[in-house]
Amino acid sequence: MAKEFSRADRVAQQMKREIAVLLQREFKDPRVKMATVSDVRVSGDLSYAKVYVTFLNLNSDESEVNQAIQVLNRAKGFFRGQIGRLMKLRIVPEIAFYHDKSLDTGMRLSSLITSTIAHDRALSREFGTEEESAPAEAQVNTENLEEEE
Repeated sequence: MAKEFSRADRVAQQMKREIAVLLQREFKDPRVKMATVSDVRVSGDLSYAKVYVTFLNLNSDESEVNQAIQVLNRAKGFFRGQIGRLMKLRIVPEIAFYHDKSLDTGMRLSSLITSTIAHDRALSREFGTEEESAPAEAQVNTENLEEEE
């Protein structure tokens, strides 16, 4: 019977928690503000760890994000030492920090979808093709529910 989580997955989850706490409480560089750890991926042999970080206040300025990632990568020895002490690992993975762009991409896609929906509604109002079918659909759904009971 296979294990639900491999050792690498468990180490990655614990590293994510520990690095997040270290970023909040211990790491005091003013160039790294509002950093959150979104994911940690550890290699199967536990020798390398990729730490994906999101900056909540630096999303628009790419140069500040790159500078913050460089600062974190220069301090990876500090993080590695603290992880080794906190987790009591025999082999502490080499840590590399990367910017996680999924939050930026998600926000951009959400705004595109919202603007497209608003544009479609404006066009349908302009050309008079807007349908008032929402109340009728709700009525049909309630009728179906009564029939099933």
